[in-house]
Amino acid sequence: MRRHELSDKEWSIIEPLLPRKSRRVKRVDDRRVINGILWRFRTGSSWRDVPERYGPRTTLYNRFCRWRASSVWDRLLEAVSEAYDGDIVMIDNSCVRVHQHGAGSKKGDGDPCMGQSRGGLTTKIHAVVDAEGRPVRLALSAGQAGDAPMAARLLETVTPGAAVLTDKAYDTDGIRSFVAARGGWANIPPRIMCEGTFAFSRWVYRQRNRVERFFNRLKQMRGIATRYDRRADNYLAAVQITYGRANTAFSAPTS
Repeated sequence: MRRHELSDKEWSIIEPLLPRKSRRVKRVDDRRVINGILWRFRTGSSWRDVPERYGPRTTLYNRFCRWRASSVWDRLLEAVSEAYDGDIVMIDNSCVRVHQHGAGSKKGDGDPCMGQSRGGLTTKIHAVVDAEGRPVRLALSAGQAGDAPMAARLLETVTPGAAVLTDKAYDTDGIRSFVAARGGWANIPPRIMCEGTFAFSRWVYRQRNRVERFFNRLKQMRGIATRYDRRADNYLAAVQITYGRANTAFSAPTS
């Protein structure tokens, strides 16, 4: 097995999640295809630079897009989140620079997940993770977009009694009310300008390093740390497969 390729254990868990429809032609080995897709995002190379041992680059790209359209990568992330620990959840985001090859039209016009910020043309990855650092929800937005507006969409998974850990960027009355309405507790450090007194535990807040570790591990993949994909759905699928592969082996239920 080469570096970054699927181990036998990982493949045994991922294989049942893949489609089995036959197109009346000899099927290209799925494991080899996924290894080629992972190689591309791990190195940040273009599809045409993927080594020939993984097969034709058109097969890799077409299979990646076809499985994205049929929600295969969504199911991979769901396999990770099946072990979701709802007692503590953390939400945060991280900006990635958009490469000129991924910009497409001028200044990213037409793509709501690209925008001009201090770092240039950027995309922001939003994530909700549990106490073990496993991703529960993922979404994209433009780099200059605010953090708080995405919170309500991502925190729909909050269960009664859960503690939601965020940084000061999410310190709004709307987020606190949203979490409280679902029976949760928003443990957010109040900003200086914030009026009123809120319960805040520094000890519990220390656990928020899990979400920081999530992004640190995610950005070890060079094809994720810089966005080369013009399509936002392709880039989000890349995030799902790269991190889903890294966590499926220990998070998926055993039979």
